[in-house]
Amino acid sequence: MSSEIEYEAIPGLPHELPAGERLLWQGRPRWQGLARHTFRVPWLAAYFAVFIAARLGFALFDGQGFGGALLTSLMVLPLALICLGVLSLLAYLNARATIYTITSRRVVLRLGVALPMTFNLPFKRIAGASLKTQGAGTGDIALALHPEDRIGWAHLWPHQRAWYITQPQPTLRCVPDSQQVGEQLLNLWRAERSGQSLQLGDA
Repeated sequence: MSSEIEYEAIPGLPHELPAGERLLWQGRPRWQGLARHTFRVPWLAAYFAVFIAARLGFALFDGQGFGGALLTSLMVLPLALICLGVLSLLAYLNARATIYTITSRRVVLRLGVALPMTFNLPFKRIAGASLKTQGAGTGDIALALHPEDRIGWAHLWPHQRAWYITQPQPTLRCVPDSQQVGEQLLNLWRAERSGQSLQLGDA
């Protein structure tokens, strides 16, 4: 279900589409969404803010003047900025390296910054899906696979559903217009496997 990228005939796809298969949608994660919801940049920023405020408070309590206490507390600021910058850069690079594709027969995830890989997920191997909205029209679309089609958690990261370790679920992360993309995926799945029902549930 996966392959390393050698040549992309179509961006996001390792090969030309077979006869009868149509390209219907392509998109990337919003890097700001990855920074917020995957790399938790706001949470880390809040942690450093509390840490700096606590250092300032303890320094004042110990009798330091305000100027000295402020200088002491802000010594950690360069480290904080470096950590936040690195995580934001990782989010940006992951978003730029990722292309999600939906065709008339499958979902394709092209992932990886240092080692790009492609995962082909035919509709017949998708057992379920869930949508987690994030506001501003973006959201995560997680795809549950059949047990025999397990993909390694580390191979998917960070494009997997949180807390699903033993049976990872490939996830289209921070997708713009996620509701419309999810409904399109649902309709295509039904058309491919008429008579069965895939529910686009909430994550």
